[in-house]
Formats: sequence, structure tokens, C-alpha cells
Amino acid sequence: MNSTGGAACGDDLAFRLGDPDRHLAGVRLVQHAGLPADRLGFGYDDGDLAWRLELPRPSLWRLEYLLELHHPDGGTELVCDPDNPRRVGGAFGDKSVLECPEYAEPGWLRETAADGSWRELAIPVRGLDAEVAARVWSPNEPTYRMLVAHDGPEYDRIAALGHYTAALVGAGRVPPYHLVLLAPGERNEWYSANPAYARALVGTVLPRLRAELGTAGPVVGMGASLGGLAMLHAQRRYPLAFAGLFLQSGSFFQPRHDRQESAFSRYNRIIRFVRKVLRDRDAAPVPAVLTCGLVEENRFNNRDMAAALARQGYPVELAEVPDAHNYTAWRDAFDPHLTGLLRRIWAPAGVPVAGD
Repeated sequence: MNSTGGAACGDDLAFRLGDPDRHLAGVRLVQHAGLPADRLGFGYDDGDLAWRLELPRPSLWRLEYLLELHHPDGGTELVCDPDNPRRVGGAFGDKSVLECPEYAEPGWLRETAADGSWRELAIPVRGLDAEVAARVWSPNEPTYRMLVAHDGPEYDRIAALGHYTAALVGAGRVPPYHLVLLAPGERNEWYSANPAYARALVGTVLPRLRAELGTAGPVVGMGASLGGLAMLHAQRRYPLAFAGLFLQSGSFFQPRHDRQESAFSRYNRIIRFVRKVLRDRDAAPVPAVLTCGLVEENRFNNRDMAAALARQGYPVELAEVPDAHNYTAWRDAFDPHLTGLLRRIWAPAGVPVAGD
């Protein structure tokens, strides 16, 4: 059993929070891995002078979590586990993390990065009445290829997408390419199947990037959650703009799976787009890889989307990883799944890359 401070993972998940003077009125586990909501309250162990919780382990290799502390005055506090020193970053701040015996970080995190350079762009977009910020990494050798990522700064900061790119290019495992990290701007509005954003991405942002980088080569689009939805939406409206798609935990909402999301302001717009995609018979397919966590809510709508794209002729792969809806899960799926997609699209037939 792997144990880290106040948490341990074996056949079960076990949590312990010391409270010898019993200052707390209660403790509750907060997580997004599908654990039963009615079983997340800790019980106090008078012999151990600690709050304890044991749960059957779901199909995961790591768990990100917080603790909800209940105070005697009725107040509550959401904190990282003070008895577990391991932390992981996320879009909404740090969480505690428990790693199970099977889990290992990707090897590319320890590989040497290829030399390259970064540049910053601010692209005015009249149709959005805003600027789209882009940070671009380019290798020190000419290339016509481009990978464009929604939520790019978060992908880089939390999931090390920049290092992944430089490490795999440096190792010769993928052909050299420009990595474009697009900032989300008005994320909930732009990434929610918004025709104005898709038009801006394809009609203004990509042409400006091509001009800046001096490339007219194939573009692969990627994104996670709403960012994945937005990239698929752009490809469906402008199919010639993309040579491939890498979509992680896409927010492909459907009423039968996702009524809990119905308070989201653009829920109905997403529902209409997803319904249309699932019902379409004709499409302009490109190679696509979808990844999602085995224990996240989005796994059901991702399975439906992968099946629909396959019926429409997309060469599609669905990879389900033993994790939930978080940047580390998305990072851990880059290799081999993003690696394989980039090699498939960009490596010329008959030309080997490292690892062949």
C-alpha cells in the first residue's frame, strides 16, 4: 500500500487527519472521482485521536482531493490535507494528491528539452472585440507544422506541454513543430460552441500565426474540457483548417448524462451543437484522439462522441486513463496518445522517427 502522510492507497483508499484535542466538529472528503457522496464523511477514532475514512478504491491510480473541515461554530473550511505533504496544481488552485502503487509519472518529464525560442503575440480580433493572446515555442530548425492548444498557458504551467514538446522533438520522437498556447480569454463564452469564436480562430488567429511563423503547413488542434469542445466545434465549421484533433475530457454535454451542468450559462448552446454532431451522417473527417478519465463524469459523453465520429469516418481513438478530470490526467495521456497522433499526421510515409 502506498502511503503519504495522512492518506494511503491499496485495495482501499484510507485517510487520516489527526485531531487529538478534537477541535473539529467533522471532516469530509471533497473529490471529483465518482466516490459515493453519502460515504465521504470521516468518523472520529477515540483510540487514535484522529478522524478516519476508508473507501473502496475506484478505477484510478491517483486521486486529487481536498478536505472540508467543519468547525464547532458551524463554519466550514476547504483545505489541502495538512497531514499529506504532496500537492498538485490545478486550474482552481492546489490540491492534495494520493498516488497508488501502479502510478508513475511520464518519463519525458526527465528528458532533455530541445533548444528553441518563445515569442508572445497579441492578436486583435474584431469579431470578439478582444485580443487573443498566444505564446509560441519554435524549435531552432525550420518547420511548417503547428500544434495549437486551447487553455495553452494552463496546459503549459500545470501539464508541462511546453516541456513535452521540446523533449519529444529533442528525442526525435515527433517531427519538429511550432507549439501555440492560446490563452482562454472569455473562456465560458468563447469555448462554448460559439460561432463567433470559431470564425475568429480560423479566420483571424490562424492566418496571423501562419504569417508570423512563415508556415502554411498542417495544423493540429487540441484542448481539454470546454477547450476540447471548442476545438471540435471549430473543425466542424471549418474542416479544412485542421489536419487532426486531440481532445481531452471534452465537455460534450447531453441531457441524459449532464443535467448537473444545466446551470452553466451556455449549456443549451452546447447541447444543440453536440446533438447535431451525434446525428450528422456526413462530415469531413480528420484523425482524432479523445482521452478521458475512467472515473470522471465526462467519460459517458466522450464515449458517445468517439462512436459518432467513428461512424462519420474519422480515424478515431478513445483512450481512457485511470484518473479523473484534471491537468495531470491530461498530461499523463500525452504520451503515447498525442505522440502517436502527431507522428501519424506529420511523419511522412516511409520516413522513420526515433522509436520506430
